[in-house]
Amino acid sequence: MFDKLEDIVQRHQEILNELNEPTVVNDQERFRRLMKEQTDLSPIVEKYLEYKAAKDGIEESLVMLNEESDEELRELAKEELAECKEKVVTLEQEIKILLLPKDPNDEKNVIVEIRGGAGGDEAALFAAELFRMYSMYAEGNRWKVDMMNLNENGIGGFKEVIFMINGAGAYSKLKYESGVHRVQRIPVTESGGRIHTSTATVAIMPEAEEVDVQLDMNDCKFDVFRASGNGGQCVNTTDSAVRLTHIPTGIVISCQDEKSQLKNKDKALKVLRSRLYEMEQQKAHDAEAEARRSQVGTGDRSEKIRTYNFPQGRVTDHRIKFTSHRLEEVLNGDLSEIIDNLTAADQAAKLSKMQEA
Repeated sequence: MFDKLEDIVQRHQEILNELNEPTVVNDQERFRRLMKEQTDLSPIVEKYLEYKAAKDGIEESLVMLNEESDEELRELAKEELAECKEKVVTLEQEIKILLLPKDPNDEKNVIVEIRGGAGGDEAALFAAELFRMYSMYAEGNRWKVDMMNLNENGIGGFKEVIFMINGAGAYSKLKYESGVHRVQRIPVTESGGRIHTSTATVAIMPEAEEVDVQLDMNDCKFDVFRASGNGGQCVNTTDSAVRLTHIPTGIVISCQDEKSQLKNKDKALKVLRSRLYEMEQQKAHDAEAEARRSQVGTGDRSEKIRTYNFPQGRVTDHRIKFTSHRLEEVLNGDLSEIIDNLTAADQAAKLSKMQEA
């Protein structure tokens, strides 16, 4: 590990030297590539330099303890030694995490699909609450939410909602949200006061660029129809909604949120690319059984990942056995605690796998 770290420090210095060369500054493509590499390496270099400083601190404290007779100075050396040893352990763990292979999709925008599952109208109402939760989380991160398609049930619930979250690192934070979310509460439609269990499915997909998926337009069939629901005065009077069918896979995507047929077509293609990209990723994921076991959950949409229990004010993530009694805050978009715990569990599993190898 330490040989690799020395190589990284050397490479980091080489990049800094290159960035000062006039030829690099004038070559924008090369400049951007080097800046990205520097940004990726800088956190590792900083932590490694802190680690080396802490190791030096241990050596200096040991020398002082061996040579110093003054009790007060010896006590200071003991304190310094304990502090530096603690730092070394912490920094070594942080460095190992930084050296884990990066998910190439982490910095991408995400496309989110939420569908009401078991529970009829109550499931649709829960799907609408999940949409609100993710929208508020996005807002807290200063990310932009762009609606792509919405199918309402007439009482404020969503049978299906598809939307994009645009923001740096959106996928890295939201990638653990795919799966079945379960709600336990007394529905507004329940007159007997009984607790019901309903579900909604969430799918998180990294936005696929054109270079990620080679899409043959001959495989795509477009139908246009008149949009329904909200969208302004023009939305219901023209055939602006688009239904895209991908013939080889049978995937069907409808987009009707925009007044422009062209914009709806563009959004439908974005969703299709991301679904096809996710299918390819899932194939590779399934082919590596060991890799799948090392991650938090399977990432399977049918996996029951979380329960929101209203009577107890509790949220439980079943994959990592994490429970929070801050249900209201979570539904208001405060997902940081859950996401941080999921990320830490995933990193711990990957570190364990790396050490076994």
